[in-house]
Amino acid sequence: MTTPQRPILLNSCARAATAEEARFRIDRPIGGRAALVLALDDEAADVVDRVAEKPWRGARFFHAGDVPFSQLEAELADADVAIMIATADADGEVAAALARACAERGIMTAGLILGEQLEVAGAVSALRPYARNLMVTSDEDDVAEVLTALRA
Repeated sequence: MTTPQRPILLNSCARAATAEEARFRIDRPIGGRAALVLALDDEAADVVDRVAEKPWRGARFFHAGDVPFSQLEAELADADVAIMIATADADGEVAAALARACAERGIMTAGLILGEQLEVAGAVSALRPYARNLMVTSDEDDVAEVLTALRA
């Protein structure tokens, strides 16, 4: 015979936890992520500029062609995630260097490639080895949506 189960109330887990379990609780609000958002080409830079105008918690936005790589490496010190934004003209060398620097620091990398699939095949090939997550989209609003999902 089974014991009848009582309904679980929203606060019942907090009361039921032992002191041993309570030491693993997070006792502060979970903040956003420190995201480094990097445009890998001029067209992607236009998108990044528009997205950067929105209010973000910890996201920092850069154009690969405008910033020395040593500065980008310094920016990685506080980053939780690096997101490379690209179009068909993506700079695969910058993506590779950034990905290596992220891998050395244990920082997640992601790539968002904007454009029609057939047009961005070269950018996909360039970024695929370096981005743990890769998304191809024709909607630039997806850049903001991904940043929102990451709490950037």
